[in-house]
Amino acid sequence: MGVLSGKYLGGARPEKARFSLSERNEWRYNPERAQPAIQSYVDLARRHNLDPSQMALAFARQRAFTTSLIIGATTMKQLRDDIASAELQLCDEILAEVEAIHLQMPDMTH
Repeated sequence: MGVLSGKYLGGARPEKARFSLSERNEWRYNPERAQPAIQSYVDLARRHNLDPSQMALAFARQRAFTTSLIIGATTMKQLRDDIASAELQLCDEILAEVEAIHLQMPDMTH
């Protein structure tokens, strides 16, 4: 739902974004308590000159148990960016930093 792109950080509501059009499931996918973790992942991506959404997709794709990814692009730019993430291979350093963030702030949706 675009949460890991960082577009909802700080209470932002971009025009035509899913949570701007409907708050359905926001409590589950974008809870206030998850904001520090989301900010950390976005900061990590930017420190490595990566698009946060592409980093999230690349991370999911690199998991041994992932057999497919579901993308939800609203614009052609988002679709192109999502498709381009298939070429992105995250290095061990970035994977270790993702893991460190996760260990600090495990699943915040429950």
